[in-house]
Amino acid sequence: MAFEAGIVGGCGHAGLPLALVLANAGVPVLAYDTDAVAVRKVAGGAMPFLEAGGDEALAAAMASGNLTVSCSPEKLSSCRFVILVVNGESPESVLSVIRDLAPHLGEGQVLVLRSTVAPGTTGKAARLLSDLGLCLPVACCPERIAQGRGLLEIPTLPQIVSATDDSALAAVSGLFARTGAEIIPLPVEEAEFAKLLTNAWRYVEFACANQFHALAEARGLDFSRILAACKKDYPRLSHVPGPGFSAGPCLEKDTRMLAAWAGGAFSLGEAALAANRAMPAFLVEQAGKRADLSVSTAGILGLAFKAQSDDTRCSLALTLREILLPLCKEVLCADPYVDEPGLVSAGELLAVADVVFVAAPHRAFSGLAPRPGAVVLDPWGVLAPPTGAP
Repeated sequence: MAFEAGIVGGCGHAGLPLALVLANAGVPVLAYDTDAVAVRKVAGGAMPFLEAGGDEALAAAMASGNLTVSCSPEKLSSCRFVILVVNGESPESVLSVIRDLAPHLGEGQVLVLRSTVAPGTTGKAARLLSDLGLCLPVACCPERIAQGRGLLEIPTLPQIVSATDDSALAAVSGLFARTGAEIIPLPVEEAEFAKLLTNAWRYVEFACANQFHALAEARGLDFSRILAACKKDYPRLSHVPGPGFSAGPCLEKDTRMLAAWAGGAFSLGEAALAANRAMPAFLVEQAGKRADLSVSTAGILGLAFKAQSDDTRCSLALTLREILLPLCKEVLCADPYVDEPGLVSAGELLAVADVVFVAAPHRAFSGLAPRPGAVVLDPWGVLAPPTGAP
């Protein structure tokens, strides 16, 4: 076959880092994506999003001749492994992608599900292929990288692998071993559950911090000071995260997927969803106690869903903006990574904002000072204390 790996969604945040790691390990890779803009950028040697080491890795992959990018699915038929890196909100959405790809799949290939799927989806995919007259095994090899750090983490984090038969398991283990990662085999449904557990656990951790933050701050207690005191030289709390917005395209979605699969039995996940989603409204409520929002200019620092990212998908900063727009005289937003019309610089925002919300703790905001008297809602603790704050 012309390509050893064909990655569906190969120019996206999870697919492209895998494509680059494999290509730079000597694996011929086809990065297929329906996003024509992203494909053009990658083909021209430009990363379509922020990724640590991305520019260098892309240049090396293109120079090696091991990376091909395309908007056309026809070339997938010449790939030994067809790896789906798609944002599947439900088993049905993943199966729909497989149906669309079916004309380009055939004997001798292995279909690999890489993004999050509900337990049982890999088996459903295998049965669907059989119903379509296609005899090829299906593997589930979930990605567990932090967005923006894929090139660093794919070779260093253990890779969970599973497949519907032993020969496919050996084959995908060999493929992912090329990345340098340790291989951990699991039964298929356990591999599917493992990915959901990984993200839901982290999401629940953030929800705990946000719930404690809300309990303390609503009663006039300084949660940042409390948490710092609790964690100082106390190893049993060293892992506790600080409060802040937790959303993005993975953690919330995967927690919601696990809750749906559990059919009401994942009450902890349901509570975490409520606690994390409530954070923007809670900060606005706290601001309203300290300032008349109707005559205030509000400033939001950071629109991306996390620090040092240009990705605004599912960002709670956008939810915050929607809440503030009808309440405030004016709402200004600043983000050095996000390309959106109407944004101002952080300096411009801080010079005029009466109420300042830190929604993404970019390093660029660290130590910046709001104007004297400004009300500051900074759960991350990245700004310098304002002078004369009420």
